[in-house]
Amino acid sequence: MTNSDSPINNENFLELIIRKDLDNGLNKNDLKFRFPPEPNGYLHIGHAKSICLNFGLGKIFSAPVNLRFDDTNPENESIEYINSIKKDIKWLGFEWNSECYASDYFDQLYKWAINLIEKDKAYVDFQDQEIISDQRGVPTSPGVNSPYRDKSIEENLSQFQKMKSGGYKPGDCVLRAKIDMASPNMHMRDPVLYRVMKTAHHRTNEKWKIYPTYDWAHGQSDFIEQVSHSFCTLEFEVHRELYEWFLQNIDTKKSLIPKQREFARLNLSYTIMSKRKLSELVDSGLVKGWDDPRMPTISGLRRRGVPPQAILNFCEKVGVSKRENIIDYALLDFCTREILNKISYRLMVVFDPIEVVITNYDENQSETLLAENNPEDKTYGNRKISFSKNILIEKEDFKEEANRKFFRLTLGKEVRLKNAYIIKGESVEKDDKGNIKKIFCTYDQKSKSGSGSPESLRKVKGTIHWVDKNNCENISVDVYDKLFKIESPDENPENDFKTFINENSSNNFENVYAESNINNVDYDKYYQFQRKGYFKLDNKSSDKKFIRTVTLRDNTKF
Repeated sequence: MTNSDSPINNENFLELIIRKDLDNGLNKNDLKFRFPPEPNGYLHIGHAKSICLNFGLGKIFSAPVNLRFDDTNPENESIEYINSIKKDIKWLGFEWNSECYASDYFDQLYKWAINLIEKDKAYVDFQDQEIISDQRGVPTSPGVNSPYRDKSIEENLSQFQKMKSGGYKPGDCVLRAKIDMASPNMHMRDPVLYRVMKTAHHRTNEKWKIYPTYDWAHGQSDFIEQVSHSFCTLEFEVHRELYEWFLQNIDTKKSLIPKQREFARLNLSYTIMSKRKLSELVDSGLVKGWDDPRMPTISGLRRRGVPPQAILNFCEKVGVSKRENIIDYALLDFCTREILNKISYRLMVVFDPIEVVITNYDENQSETLLAENNPEDKTYGNRKISFSKNILIEKEDFKEEANRKFFRLTLGKEVRLKNAYIIKGESVEKDDKGNIKKIFCTYDQKSKSGSGSPESLRKVKGTIHWVDKNNCENISVDVYDKLFKIESPDENPENDFKTFINENSSNNFENVYAESNINNVDYDKYYQFQRKGYFKLDNKSSDKKFIRTVTLRDNTKF
C-alpha cells in the first residue's frame, strides 16, 4: 500500500470503541477482525469499504484479519465467486491471516443446535414460511405462538435428526429458536436456525441436507475464530440482540465473546449495491458480465482502469460513520484522476481525424521527435514519435473562421503541435458537399519544441495534439457512461430499478488513430490519451481495444 499509514488515517468511532475496550482490560493480543463475504456474487465498491475498514484496523492495531466465506446457502454460491473475491482483496493490496469458511463449522453448529433443543430453547416447526411470517405480527403488538412451539424435547430431537438425515423435503419444516414472540425486535420472535435444502455444497458435497441461516452461523463463526470485534453495516443493527442471545445460550469454554458493532454502508450515486440486483443485471444481459466496466464491482472497476490506490483513497475520503448517505460518483472519479495523473504513460490519440498537410515540409522528409512519457515523473523517461508532412488532428480543433476565444487551429492564425512545431492555417480543401477534406498549413521550422532556439520559446495561445498519418495505428475505443439515468435507481420500490438503465451508457469508436507507440502498450499499465482522458487496454480483447477510465478533468471540487 502506498497510502501513508492505512486506508483509515483519521480515527473513526469504531477505532475509538476498540481503544476503549483496550483501556477497559481487553488484551491487545486478543484483537482479531474478519471480512465475511457471502460467495454469491462478485464484490463491489461497497465491499471495498468494509475491506479497507477491517484490514485497515488490522494494520493499525497489528491484529490478524480472517477472510471468512459465509457459505451457508449452496443454491447461490460457487467456487467462481470465491476465487473472484480472493483476487479482488489481493488486488487491493491486502493479505488475510486465515482463510475460513462457515462450512468449516457445520458440525459444531449442529451440536449447538442440539444443545438448544435439549435446553428447550429450539423446536421444529412444520408451518410454511408465509404462515410463520404472519404469526410474527408487527413490532407494536405481540406475535402468535406456533402450534409446534411446545412439543417435547424428545420429539424435537427426533424430528431435527430426521431433518439432518434427509427425511423431509425442502419447505416441510424448519428449526426455530424459542425466544420471545412478544419482543418488539422482530428478529427475536423465534427466528429460523436451519432449513431443509437438498443441494450439494461446493465444499461439503452432499453431506448436509440442512443448512444454517446467516444469523445462526455468523456470530458462532466469529466466536469459534475468537474474533474480538465483528463490524457489520447498519442493516444488521437490529440483528445485534439476536447475535448476543445466541452467544449467551451456547455451551462454550472460551472466554472471549465477540462484540458486534455497526457502521453505515456505502451507497454510490447512479448505481446499485445489491448483489442480488447486480446478478439480475448480469443474468438479464443488460450488462456484459460481472466485470462490465459500467458495473460497480471491483472487477468492473479494475477492467475499466481504476487503480487500486484510487479505491483505497476513495474509501478513506468517504470515511466511517453511523449515518447512511449517498456518495457522489464524482468523488470516485476524482480519486481516480488524482492517481492516474501520477502513474499514466502519455500517448497522442486522435478520435475524429482530419488530415493536415504541411505545405512547406519536404514530402520525402520525416523526423523523430522526443516526448515525455509522464511529465509528473521524470523516471518514466521519453518516447520517440514520428513527424512528417501529413498529420491527423481532431476535427474539433479546427475552424475556418473563429472568434478570439478559439485558441486552436484556424486560417491565418498559429497553433503549436504538442512536442513538435508551430503551424499556421493557410487554406482548406472541400468535397462537393462543402465538407472540409484537408487543411493546408505552413510550419515554422525553427520552432521545434525543446530545441532551445528563440523560435521554440515563442508563445502561441493554443496547443493541440496530433499523430503522424504515415506512422500511426487504427485502434478501437469503448467509452462508458453511468449505468443508470437517475441518481438513486433503487430508491423507489414501486419502480423496477432496471427501468432506469441508461441506454446510451456504452459507445464504441472505431475511427481512432494513435501514435505508433500504441504497439508497445501493456495490460498492467495506465495511459493518458493527451487532452482526451485516461484509458486502459481491455484485457478481454485480443486486438487494440481500449476502455476510457475517466475524463481528463471534472469541475467538481473535493
